[in-house]
Amino acid sequence: MSVLAAKHKSTPIRETRADRVFNVINLIFWVLVLFITLYPLWLILIASVSDPDAVLQAKVLLWPVDFSLMGYEAVFQYKELWGSYLNSVFYTVAGSALSVMVTLAAAYALSRKFAGKRIVNLAITFTMFFSGGLIPIFLNIRDLGLYDTRTVMIVMNLVSVWNLMVARTYIQTTIPNDLYEAAVMDGAGHFTYFFRCILPLSGTIVAVLSVYYGVARWNDYFTGLVMLRSRKLYPLQLVLREILASLTSTGNSDTFFAAYADNLGGLQEALRKAEVAKYCCIVVSTVPAVLLYVFMQKYFVKGVMIGSLKG
Repeated sequence: MSVLAAKHKSTPIRETRADRVFNVINLIFWVLVLFITLYPLWLILIASVSDPDAVLQAKVLLWPVDFSLMGYEAVFQYKELWGSYLNSVFYTVAGSALSVMVTLAAAYALSRKFAGKRIVNLAITFTMFFSGGLIPIFLNIRDLGLYDTRTVMIVMNLVSVWNLMVARTYIQTTIPNDLYEAAVMDGAGHFTYFFRCILPLSGTIVAVLSVYYGVARWNDYFTGLVMLRSRKLYPLQLVLREILASLTSTGNSDTFFAAYADNLGGLQEALRKAEVAKYCCIVVSTVPAVLLYVFMQKYFVKGVMIGSLKG
């Protein structure tokens, strides 16, 4: 009887004609979706290394035309770009590290049982949907002495409630409570248990939170726009935003390319290169985030699955 059952289980399911038709249609559909998603990114990349005249004449479709790096040369001549790049790296690394640590600490606290836990959870969740508004937040930052400082770029948006819930769910579902009881019997307190047990076992969620916070902080320009006044503190996204805005203001003599017209061979030549420089700005600002997603993709998928669990 067991032999017959084994043969029955090993028999492959025959694919019907309807199944084949569905698979073909499904494949075509997702190939189209993939093309629609990736082609704009590919177009930006090839346009950034093409001749400006070819871009203006819409000749750049699938491959670079008359390969040229003049757009990148024009953008990288902007001295503030390098300083802002280093600022963004610092804000992203320092801010993400602090955010991950604070989020994990709060997630551990919320994973424990204590009096008033429901009220604390409700108060934290409330902030996902309502905030005090931009003006009260700005006044609060100013009164705390954080306005126009590097610190404000790190402490602003320090903890995401969604990331906090993901981390709490991970701790509750992955790390057994028996481990906590064993640690308490050995004389460990909450701090010892957190640093010696929770953190070593939370490599996956640390990577997930690093991706979430890293990408968010790298792309953040609004905080710098509102909270910073000194140009030496500007992040990369804010400087690139100014460059893109200046590229569209051809009548303004103080625009980016007008200021560097002498180095670029005259204002007319600079404006001709402006079309390519727009794509170069996009590439410069998005490449780090894309690389982060590529190398941390498996952890990113795990993070999505963790957040889908009921916690």
